[in-house]
Amino acid sequence: MLGFRTASNPKSGESPLKVSLSRALSAMALSTQDIRRIAHLARIEITSAEANDVQRKLDSIFDLINEMRAVDTEGIVPMSHAQDLTLPLREDRVSEPDQHALFQSVAPAVHDGLYLVPKVIE
Repeated sequence: MLGFRTASNPKSGESPLKVSLSRALSAMALSTQDIRRIAHLARIEITSAEANDVQRKLDSIFDLINEMRAVDTEGIVPMSHAQDLTLPLREDRVSEPDQHALFQSVAPAVHDGLYLVPKVIE
């Protein structure tokens, strides 16, 4: 389990979450025994060759994560989309007639403008 500090790192000024995640990712490595235990917990039968293959693949994923974390992103504004697009807005106006009374006239049970339905969960 990761232990997160509550104050920023006085040396670097980084947030406690960033410092803790950085430490966790840099120390992240799974042994074949860890892979076998995870497979056991997931109720997946795994051979030694498969465990070694999974370990190799996970190590490459962790290496990629560490490589991406090494990129200096200071001053870069996060984006919600790769392209700076805005959707066209429509005029906020009523486009359908009010048929509330018509719909409630055919409902089996109505009280004070609300539909009454049978209780389905006790």
